[in-house]
Amino acid sequence: MSEDDYCLIDATRPPRAQGPPYAECVLCREPTQYPESYKGITLCPVCEWQEAQRTACSG
Repeated sequence: MSEDDYCLIDATRPPRAQGPPYAECVLCREPTQYPESYKGITLCPVCEWQEAQRTACSG
């Protein structure tokens, strides 16, 4: 059984911005690495890492 067989979290991410303006993190309002024009949930690198730790699949 591979890791993909039981980990069902969708890991899609918005495209990285080439430069400012950057979208705000939906949790802490810090600038993210994603373009301001992206419509959807954006997280800064710190909140992205913390969310990944919180939702990590355990095997």
